[in-house]
Amino acid sequence: MRKALSGIFSKSAWSFRTLATAAMAATFVLTAANVSYAARDAAIVVDANTGKTLYASNANARRYPASLTKMMTLYLTFEALAKGKITKSTQVPFSANASAEPPTKLGVRKGSSVSVETAILSMVTKSANDSSTAMAEMLGGSEANFAQMMTAKARALGMNGTVFRNAHGLPNPGQFTTARDMATLGIALREHYPQYYDYFSQRSFMYGRQRINGHNRLLGRIKGVDGIKTGYTRASGFNLVSSVAVDGRRLVAVVMGGTSGASRDNQMAKLINAYLPKASKRGGGDLIAKIDDNSPVRALAKVILPKRDAPTPDSRPDAGEVVVASAAPALVAAPEPKKAVAAAASEPADIPFAQAYVEPETAHAVDPVKTASLPSGWVVQVASSPSKSDAEAVLDKTTRQARTVLADASGFTMPFSKGGVTYFRARFSGFDNQTAALKACNALKKKRIECFAIEQ
Repeated sequence: MRKALSGIFSKSAWSFRTLATAAMAATFVLTAANVSYAARDAAIVVDANTGKTLYASNANARRYPASLTKMMTLYLTFEALAKGKITKSTQVPFSANASAEPPTKLGVRKGSSVSVETAILSMVTKSANDSSTAMAEMLGGSEANFAQMMTAKARALGMNGTVFRNAHGLPNPGQFTTARDMATLGIALREHYPQYYDYFSQRSFMYGRQRINGHNRLLGRIKGVDGIKTGYTRASGFNLVSSVAVDGRRLVAVVMGGTSGASRDNQMAKLINAYLPKASKRGGGDLIAKIDDNSPVRALAKVILPKRDAPTPDSRPDAGEVVVASAAPALVAAPEPKKAVAAAASEPADIPFAQAYVEPETAHAVDPVKTASLPSGWVVQVASSPSKSDAEAVLDKTTRQARTVLADASGFTMPFSKGGVTYFRARFSGFDNQTAALKACNALKKKRIECFAIEQ
């Protein structure tokens, strides 16, 4: 009897230890996930008349820009327009590389072209990745060369914490920025190219017979907001740069790493409401020096936005802080790759563009999600096939059958492996939330199109 009881208690103790260990491990993983996600938060509010920093939180910490990248692509486009190298009607050719970019995209076929103005509007509103690559290839000869041009321009503007590797913002572990640098770029866009700045206030545009709606929900919602750009990848979280002008007061504000489009927008609205009354009505001239590329000595920013005159409620991160995307595609974030962190932390604050970030060897160090600026993570799946062409054919057929239902959606394929075979999911993105995705799927089912809504 004693032995039996001893065995029972022994087993119970073992079970308890096992459960306790599992619980502690789960708590550690969840905590790590929360820390990893919280590490993406960053924000700054700058008085665009004086350059004074009114608010900052993790403003100098390294972050993934996502589609905020397109702000620099547009800056270089405006520069080419201003110098007469191109016109608004110049045709932008789409290579196979540009046409193959994942959503969101305009959907221009290989060998076709659109005007510069259409490409600009598609980048501003739809955040079109294919247009960004096509423009980069036209202006830079190749996207890789254009990325070097982008980084060089960033340095010239005083954006010392930024390196660009592509023109659209799709995941790349070597592409990073800071909230402060994005504020600098936002100010430079208005100051240097006011003749083109109104593009950022576009809420929609017509592409053929289709109306393309934008992702910036603050336009028309918050008084004085006139741009600039949204951005999203799973690794970056939800990003937004906003410009505001009311009664002579002007702000540029940046929010990075939001948990959703709605929470990001709400945070931005709170910052604008809190700090716009504190902004000056008087300016002191241009804050960012214009750059003469023909000069043997490249001009630097005339005013580097102040770093120490802001109330900073949150503790400032270490200078070597870096965000490395978690291993994918898991609901719980994995620990950061130590090798990647060590490599990044050893870099100086000002990295020459020719000696940019060395990418980690592990291919999974960057999040595999192939979207740059979707307004939410909800998609509608209509098919899955071992053939990519078949999956794309289903997307085309579904789009033709349900043009009204999918007017604001973008079709794309997403590969996945099962049993050693690669399959391709046929999905539509561009839904604000679960309700919108479910509503679209129900409408498709009424047309006898099988589907389901899922958060990717």
